[in-house]
Amino acid sequence: MTGRTEAQVRPGTAADLGALTDLYNHYVRETAVTFDTAEFTQEGRRPWLLSHPEDGPYRLMVATEPHSQRILGYATSSPHRPKAAYATSVETSVYLAPEATGHGVGSLLYTALFAALAQEDVHRAYAGIALPNEASVRLHTRFGFRHLGTFGEVGRKFGRYWDVAWYEKALPGR
Repeated sequence: MTGRTEAQVRPGTAADLGALTDLYNHYVRETAVTFDTAEFTQEGRRPWLLSHPEDGPYRLMVATEPHSQRILGYATSSPHRPKAAYATSVETSVYLAPEATGHGVGSLLYTALFAALAQEDVHRAYAGIALPNEASVRLHTRFGFRHLGTFGEVGRKFGRYWDVAWYEKALPGR
């Protein structure tokens, strides 16, 4: 891939489960971007998929190549914390196929996700970024997230400790 990628963004569906699981497992195996340490089966990942319906504050947006429909990445909004008072806050994330990074796919996904969230009763979005990850920091800053602070050595993976920077974005809500 070179330059900006042509991509279509749509809500994720059950038919995407295999490709989404494979994409996420790449990050489990190869990176500290996620602190999951064991790969998922499709059945093990199904509850995650089902927790992101096509409406409501918890969304799954998928970017695909226009002709092949191959998944290039996805963005989600998920519950920030389980207690009721946190219901108007979400945690967002973006995962891209390795060959889709740096081509504008993450921006397309976040544009679609935040457009969908503008119709929901959501007040704040949060993102945790395992460091170092300059591409993710740039993406979140570009979308109006501001750095709140960094949890030092909060996760251990691949035999070392990782810092996580936390970012916040105000949302218009309803």
